[in-house]
Amino acid sequence: MSASEHVFDPHALEAEAPGAAPELEVESSLRPRSLEEFVGQERVLANLRIAVAAARGRSEPLDHVLFSGPPGLGKTSLARILARELGSHLHATSGPALERPRDLVGILTQLGRGDVLFVDEVHRVPAAVEEYLYSAMEDFSVDFTLDQGPHARVLPLPLQPFTLVGATTREGLLSAPFRSRFGIAERLSPYPVDELERILLRSAEILGISLALDAARTIAERARGTPRIANRFLRRVRDLAQVRGEKRVAGTLAREALAALGVDDNGLEELDRRILAVLVASGGQPVGIKTIAAAVGESEDTIEDVFEPHLLRQGFIHKTGRGRVVTRAGCGAIGVDPAAIQGEPGLFP
Repeated sequence: MSASEHVFDPHALEAEAPGAAPELEVESSLRPRSLEEFVGQERVLANLRIAVAAARGRSEPLDHVLFSGPPGLGKTSLARILARELGSHLHATSGPALERPRDLVGILTQLGRGDVLFVDEVHRVPAAVEEYLYSAMEDFSVDFTLDQGPHARVLPLPLQPFTLVGATTREGLLSAPFRSRFGIAERLSPYPVDELERILLRSAEILGISLALDAARTIAERARGTPRIANRFLRRVRDLAQVRGEKRVAGTLAREALAALGVDDNGLEELDRRILAVLVASGGQPVGIKTIAAAVGESEDTIEDVFEPHLLRQGFIHKTGRGRVVTRAGCGAIGVDPAAIQGEPGLFP
């Protein structure tokens, strides 16, 4: 088995490898294990239930599935759940790990009938590898080339019918031919506060934490609509409660822990506030992403994929053809009087 591949047996007890980081074990334990345990994304779950039931009724592999959306919303968890619901094995890898076609072929030839191949960051699969996936997804076979030049031979390799589950945070980077080969395409959306509260209460029960409702609400409101962030905050709140000897996590303790992490009432972290400060400093003029990235010392992709979506959803910034512009709400979020900004008329939202 290659280093990039992991095989998951849904019929066996899950356990991390010896020496695995305890924090990773805790994070894994919080993942839902069935569609019934999964909170939120009701439309997506309803469609998956129908697709799984139909595939099992026909004794066929599930059609290929593409999950898209911001990070931390449950794409990996859904891939694991699908393998469980189908009663099959999960083989996991990622786009960057598939550097050459032989990396992919080595995994494909190990798949059993009905197995699930999960490819995280599927938009980063190299073009040469992606072309091998076309025939694998449609015809369940690949043509493997041996040798080079005049002595080259093409060896057809039949594959067992399988289900490819791809996860991506940037669906627009997938080529049209690749995207069209997924029979099921579902986009996951940020979670409302009420659903994050339910997730936090479930996680608290698993972790053995007595979590007050106001504490769950406080964490949920600042978790940027993302279960992964909510659970991360919960673990840090648990740490403070443990050090303080508190048996029950109340709202005041949750607010104190989040403040220590640099998370304010709007769910903004330090880099969010620095981005807003850069836009405020421009005097209401649009600022390009390259300028913002250079000013805050972060990559453009990280700003666009991790920080900007929350700022846009909260109405703290606007995107224009000339760049990003801070809004009045964005000024207020970092304690700046909007009237103090002198920009061109009509540019300041």
